[in-house]
Amino acid sequence: MSPPILVYGSQEFGRVVRRLVEDCGRTFQGFVDDWHTGEDVLGRFDAVIEKYRPDRFEFVIAVGYKNLTARWGVYQRVLVAGYRVATLIHPSAYVARSASILDGAMVMAAAAVDVAATLRELAVLWPGAVISHDSEIGENCFVSPNATVCGHCRVGRDSFIGAGAVIVDHVKVPGGAFVKAGSVFAGGEVRRFGGEQ
Repeated sequence: MSPPILVYGSQEFGRVVRRLVEDCGRTFQGFVDDWHTGEDVLGRFDAVIEKYRPDRFEFVIAVGYKNLTARWGVYQRVLVAGYRVATLIHPSAYVARSASILDGAMVMAAAAVDVAATLRELAVLWPGAVISHDSEIGENCFVSPNATVCGHCRVGRDSFIGAGAVIVDHVKVPGGAFVKAGSVFAGGEVRRFGGEQ
């Protein structure tokens, strides 16, 4: 039986992730939040780990895209404390048998990860996003609803792909990129993602 999940972050993204945890058939234990209190918030990280041991619980990182550096820092903090960070794949998502989904990645409802595609650590695919064959989404990236990454692409870490955007095949998106919603990216210069949108 899979261990219960502690969700790090209790705000908008945290509430979405809680539902994903439950849709995946996992047990939601509560939120961990260093800045906010409220319903189902168990407390700050340092206090929570005194009670909820890493041999009995797993984490999911629900810090949003507005500060990707802080999000990655939270992930490292959880790992150093000895916890496993769960991978979540919604039951309605399509993931090819040859695809690779690494620790902490999330694949939401109706998203698709095609043949030989890879989602690296902490990558997030929102509903309806498509990662086509042989493409790789780097660490700590967000791919928004209905965005499409075509075949043989590489999206560098800490990038944000907006809703409905298309990344043309055989293209490399540099790390830290911000690809605007509804745009088509076929290579070249991109807006840098400052992490405070």
